[in-house]
Amino acid sequence: MAKLTIDRETCKGCGLCANVCPKHLLALSKEINAKGYHPIGIEQQDQCIGCAFCARMCPDAVIKVEK
Repeated sequence: MAKLTIDRETCKGCGLCANVCPKHLLALSKEINAKGYHPIGIEQQDQCIGCAFCARMCPDAVIKVEK
């Protein structure tokens, strides 16, 4: 199982990572971070396959995938 870690305070909520997730596990949060953005969040962490498409797509490198 993979572990996905998101730096929610640095995330700008662009959604690029959500678009490339093959399992559709990422979604913008309803909460707002300190910078005023809706950061990305993961639903059903246990379903993550660790492909790291999200981390590679993120322009700000706020996502880490550990296997």
